[in-house]
Amino acid sequence: MCGIVGYIGKKDAFPILIKGLRRLEYRGYDSAGVALINEGGALSVLKTKGKVDNLVDYCEDKDKSGHIGIAHTRWATHGEPSSRNAHPHYSESHNLAIIHNGIIENYADLKQKLMEKGVTFQSDTDTEVVVQLVEYIMNKKQVDLLTAVQVALFQVIGAYAIAIIDKRDPQQIIAARKQSPLVVGIGEGEFFLGSDASPIIEYTDKVVYLEDGNIAVIRLDSGLKVVDILGEEQALAVKTVDIDLGQIEKGGYPHFMLKEIFEQPDCLTNCMRGRVNVEGDHITLSAFIDYRRQLLSAKRVLIVACGTSWHAGLIGKQLIETFCRIPVEVEYASEFRYRNPVVGKDDIVVAISQSGETADTLAAVQLAKERGAFIYGVCNAIGSSIPRATDTGTYIHVGPEIGVASTKAFTGQVTVLTMMALAMGEARGTISREDYLRVVKGLAEVPVKIREVLQMNDRIKDLARTFTYAHNFLYLGRGYSYPVAMEGALKLKEISYIHAEGYPAAEMKHGPIALIDSDMPVVVIATHNAMYEKVLSNIQEIKARKGRVIALVSKGDDTIANIADEVIELPDVEECLEPLVATIPLQLLAYHVAVCKGKDVDQPRNLAKSVTVE
Repeated sequence: MCGIVGYIGKKDAFPILIKGLRRLEYRGYDSAGVALINEGGALSVLKTKGKVDNLVDYCEDKDKSGHIGIAHTRWATHGEPSSRNAHPHYSESHNLAIIHNGIIENYADLKQKLMEKGVTFQSDTDTEVVVQLVEYIMNKKQVDLLTAVQVALFQVIGAYAIAIIDKRDPQQIIAARKQSPLVVGIGEGEFFLGSDASPIIEYTDKVVYLEDGNIAVIRLDSGLKVVDILGEEQALAVKTVDIDLGQIEKGGYPHFMLKEIFEQPDCLTNCMRGRVNVEGDHITLSAFIDYRRQLLSAKRVLIVACGTSWHAGLIGKQLIETFCRIPVEVEYASEFRYRNPVVGKDDIVVAISQSGETADTLAAVQLAKERGAFIYGVCNAIGSSIPRATDTGTYIHVGPEIGVASTKAFTGQVTVLTMMALAMGEARGTISREDYLRVVKGLAEVPVKIREVLQMNDRIKDLARTFTYAHNFLYLGRGYSYPVAMEGALKLKEISYIHAEGYPAAEMKHGPIALIDSDMPVVVIATHNAMYEKVLSNIQEIKARKGRVIALVSKGDDTIANIADEVIELPDVEECLEPLVATIPLQLLAYHVAVCKGKDVDQPRNLAKSVTVE
């Protein structure tokens, strides 16, 4: 959600900023812009509605010189998508320019006070309030930019990652964060800014992740200094980022989403590497070595997450309850944080987030921590806010996920939750040795099973053409497959804009069956498991109402093949591992339907990859 890029050094800033914005397109946006200070000391703000390509076209005949600049992709919050509301924003004098990710909650009050003092505003955004406030403080109190930023941030309520430049001091960028991610890259005689490391790694692998409440003073003449809002200098914690540049490029695929779907066998192998032994008969998670007492003494597990991660949490609930015999609740983080939840020292709170920056999930973690719960993070982005805020956790290690619609992160999260449930169940003595060995072995074989499913891509592509006409889809599943049905529906609606809903199959008769007719495709996960006969009955009820059935079945199932309109055969796996295999054809179906409809698969409208604001 919104992308921030900055550069100061000896190179031309504009190409670096544009390349950085392209790296951040996956976050979702509706406008883009850059601010540059040229050699003559002029500050230029160039911005436009639309994609980064629109910005490049707009800037073609403009002065783009300069060795310092900031750039931004905006996801609209306050004010409609437009050039007027795009970032960067000037201060009234045009001496300062700012970019911002987040929401300033008290912007209306601050704006009113500044207008009463004669300040004129040029946009409808909350962001412009900050730069106007900073300039007002600089002029009123006759202080430097850093001091003015510190004073201004004392008055600001909300979440922010900001970067400000001043044309009177082209040697400096000031950046600050609170509840929105911001990374500083350290190069040879140059510095970079990014919402995450993806715009930086081409130039340096040395980064500093700003902590909440910290301000980075980046000077070309004296280097990087980090202070808190009171001005007290903070120790620099320089990290090394290990990301292969190829992971954030398409590698010959037409879209990142398709690339990431096909990466899943290797991703899950990486996720299990060092955790499932080569014999496939044991799981080792460092969290269960370092925090064994806390994890085994818990009376309850609470899972907090949003979106796709919440669906993974629903699968995690069944896994943990089955293998560990401990009650599990799954909460939307956005609801958990705004009520008065019963949570305490006997609880484990598992926070799931691909980015590790999801605002609601991070706030839920902080609430649970204040109440004494033990916090376990399941994240993908190393060094992100949630892993830093939790007591322990497990990275999913699936590599950067660029497509907005999550694919490999979902299967990575389910894989980690499976390993977590197995490790905890073995330690608690609540899973038999026979069951433990069988499931661990089956988990180790999942990447091979997924490769088998991926071979059906061309067939699913052909199938997708048949269903582009649909205005609604229904997805049904039971047991472990019910959350997969919900995830499949989410994928379709996210990227094709077809309305789709996922339901437990038995709930079909409690409402959704009223929608079924010859125009309603119904995707049913109907593998051979404990509830096969019941799901078979649901399929017969759908066909009796002329519904079109796409069934995911176990290999060799002739019964459903004779009833359903279309059948996709899945390789046999343990019932508890079916989500890892069954989700693959649903990802491919959503992808190919969206492509057939001519949709922007990697950057669906109105969506952001990392939801860092409420």
